[in-house]
Amino acid sequence: MSSVFGKPRAGSGPHSMPLEVNLAILGRRGAGKSALTVKFLTKRFISEYDPNLEDTYSSEETVDHQPVHLRVMDTADLDTPRNCERYLNWAHAFLVVYSVDSRQSFEGSSSYLELLALHAKETQRGYPALLLGNKLDMAQYRQVTKAEGAALASRFGCLFFEVSACLDFEHVQHVFHEAVREVRRELEKSPMARPLFISEEKALSHQTPLTARHGLASCTFNTLSTISLKEMPTVAQAKLVTVKSSRAQSKRKAPTLTLLKGFKIF
Repeated sequence: MSSVFGKPRAGSGPHSMPLEVNLAILGRRGAGKSALTVKFLTKRFISEYDPNLEDTYSSEETVDHQPVHLRVMDTADLDTPRNCERYLNWAHAFLVVYSVDSRQSFEGSSSYLELLALHAKETQRGYPALLLGNKLDMAQYRQVTKAEGAALASRFGCLFFEVSACLDFEHVQHVFHEAVREVRRELEKSPMARPLFISEEKALSHQTPLTARHGLASCTFNTLSTISLKEMPTVAQAKLVTVKSSRAQSKRKAPTLTLLKGFKIF
């Protein structure tokens, strides 16, 4: 499912040519990928999602006074990388997310970073990756230290951040904008390759899976998905979906939570 979330920004005039950036959000279930995406796009926190749904959103941003057309793929792998090429051949940058209160999600983020390193080696291109420790508001239950996150990021040469999708819009926005800046830096080194789109009906029978060639058996794939953007109403016209707080898993009390129609709600 794909949708367009239009946010008019100052400085994005009709003659501006925005940079187009595709950003894939990776990580184990429960790391907070959807919550981060919704926080960035709406400044709202929603605690409960269907972990089996995958969506791509589009937003007009201004980063360092320059217009950017940012597409965000909120991926829905299970507990290990699956059907990896749907995002490996689509994204210009990757945001790998784990939860600071889950050792398992942190270990899963290492698998994603290894996969991205193999992809960069095979394609001989640089693909910016950022490591993000989420759920900083749950620090009292922390299982992964900040030093461990920084060490893992240093091992793979990527930027590292810790945020709370629940509490902190400014820092979440900063991380997404840093991903755009990383793409710009990579562009200065070499021209950006055009993303590859292959219909999901076409099997890649002629191509040996990336992970099969490198022993990463957990990631298997045969097809690529086609990303098809569908227009969505502007903020002023969009219908709102109201989520009663009784449905939320979060212990934080609020009378209602509102979310623009088109986002996943479970």
